[in-house]
Amino acid sequence: MIKRLRCIEIVSVRYWLTLGLMLIYFEPALAATPWQNDWEQTLRAARKEGRVAVISDATTDVRDALTGPFTEKYGIAVEYFGVQGREIGPRVGAERKAGQYLWDVYIHGTTTGLTVMNPMGAFDPLEPALISPDVKNPQNWRNGILEFIDPGRRILVTTARQRGTIFINSELVDSKEFKSYKDLLNPNWKGKLAMDDPSRSGPGQATFTFFYLHPELGVNFIRALAKQEITSLRDYAQEANMVGQGRYPVLIGTADFAVIARARQGVPVKIIDPRQLKEGSDVSSSNGNLAVFNRAPHPNAAKIYANWYLSKEGQTSFARVRLCQLAARCSHGSCRALDGSDTGGDQELWHRGPGNKAEGGSIGQRGLSLAD
Repeated sequence: MIKRLRCIEIVSVRYWLTLGLMLIYFEPALAATPWQNDWEQTLRAARKEGRVAVISDATTDVRDALTGPFTEKYGIAVEYFGVQGREIGPRVGAERKAGQYLWDVYIHGTTTGLTVMNPMGAFDPLEPALISPDVKNPQNWRNGILEFIDPGRRILVTTARQRGTIFINSELVDSKEFKSYKDLLNPNWKGKLAMDDPSRSGPGQATFTFFYLHPELGVNFIRALAKQEITSLRDYAQEANMVGQGRYPVLIGTADFAVIARARQGVPVKIIDPRQLKEGSDVSSSNGNLAVFNRAPHPNAAKIYANWYLSKEGQTSFARVRLCQLAARCSHGSCRALDGSDTGGDQELWHRGPGNKAEGGSIGQRGLSLAD
């Protein structure tokens, strides 16, 4: 009888020990939520695809921010094509007419997305590609919503920022001369102003849209500005060069990155800080909008990439570059203003949550959102 009890006791101990080990071993699987299962399955499929094709901004800093961190984390290569927004439509349109569907993810401009890519039917609705609860939670986003700029919810606004709108030759022009955009109407500037062509997508168009919408500027201001005999240009590098050479001491609405590149080379060009202008400047997502292509060659990798880009890690990586490009409001130690001064100590750059320093303070003050 005693031997039988001992045998039962041993069997019982073995049973509970085995059950405990099984629970420990299978606990991750048992505890996994549906989104985690979806994520793991998608990630495995993405790694089999091996790469994701991203079409985005042409600058080196943006390319580095959108490739290295993602590949390092997930082991998935990024085929990155950097191009100006106005070049995307003709390229992708021609490819699709030839039956070539080469791209997975779009991170670029508002105007190109709305007026070219959406009418082309190039994008899928974005929300089905979002898996992470952190990314899908509206409370993690500015103003408590996922801010789409189209009714089909295909193009999502991410990192909004306040752009430069007036650019000067710092050897010929005192930046203190500009307290308002109406200072551009000074007769002294007649025939001495250049602008990025506002008739096509790009920073020139965005700047004049801001002028048009601003209650203190509007149509009358644009008409008065036209009387200043402004030269219209179509190449960012040429625009920056002409200002640096002094051919046009003041430039309206070019791409920040072109001017900053010249400033780093010692060319006397400078961005007028929008905070010193009475009317401020627009708060624009610029080239930071996200969409996913339909008929994508790497659909699973596209989902993983979209979720990473919208995560705190991805948005911080991108925001650091964009805030540095503006060269006056980046907070990280490596970022300096065009005059060489430090832009401030460390602070959180993640733009998503309400009350975040990167969306408020100097960036959001007196701004007019063109996405609204």
